[in-house]
Amino acid sequence: MSFSPRIRQLIDGLRGLPGVGPKTAQRMALHLLERDRGAGRQLAVALEAAMDGVGYCQRCRSLSEEDLCRLCSDPGRDDSLLCVLQSQADVWAVEQAGGFNGRYFVLKGSLSPIDGLGPEEIGIPALLASMQGRAVTEVILATNPTVEGEATAHYIAGLLRPKGIRLSRLAHGIPLGGELEFVDGGTLAHALAGRTVLD
Repeated sequence: MSFSPRIRQLIDGLRGLPGVGPKTAQRMALHLLERDRGAGRQLAVALEAAMDGVGYCQRCRSLSEEDLCRLCSDPGRDDSLLCVLQSQADVWAVEQAGGFNGRYFVLKGSLSPIDGLGPEEIGIPALLASMQGRAVTEVILATNPTVEGEATAHYIAGLLRPKGIRLSRLAHGIPLGGELEFVDGGTLAHALAGRTVLD
C-alpha cells in the first residue's frame, strides 16, 4: 500500500527504534493517527524535549540533563571503586539490583574491529582521562560475557594493570534457582572456571 509522505515519514521514524520492523511501525503509526492522537502529540513533545535536553555526564558519560549526573554528584558514593559498563542500560540494571555504591564509567559499546569500533570509538581514552587525579583502587570490568565484551575487558585490563589498580570481573555462571541440566555449556564452563572456595 502506498502511504502519503507524512505517514511514510512517521512509519520510517518508528522503524528506527530497536526491535521495530516495518509491520510493527505501520501498526504503531496507524494506532497513533486513528485512535490516540493525544498520545502521539505527548510522545512528540517528550521526544523533542529529550533530544534537546539530555546529554552526557562529563565524568561518567551516563545520560544526564546536567553536567554531572545524580550518581556522580552524590557525595555518599565510594570514589575508590569504579565500575566500567558498556551502556546506560547496564548502569540502570546495576543500580536497580542494588548493593553497588561506587562510581561508573559508560563505554559506548565494545571493541569490534569488524564494525569499526576501536578504543577511541567506544571511549577507552576518555576512561583513562577520567581516572586521572582520582583515588581509584579497584576497577570492575562489567562488560558483557560475549567475545567482544571479553576482548574489551582484556584490553582495558592490559592498560590498567601496570598502574597497580585492582581489576575484577563480574562473576558469570549459573543463575540463582537454575538447574544444571538446563544451563548451556558456555555458562557452565564459566561457572566452573570462576568457582569459589567454601570457608
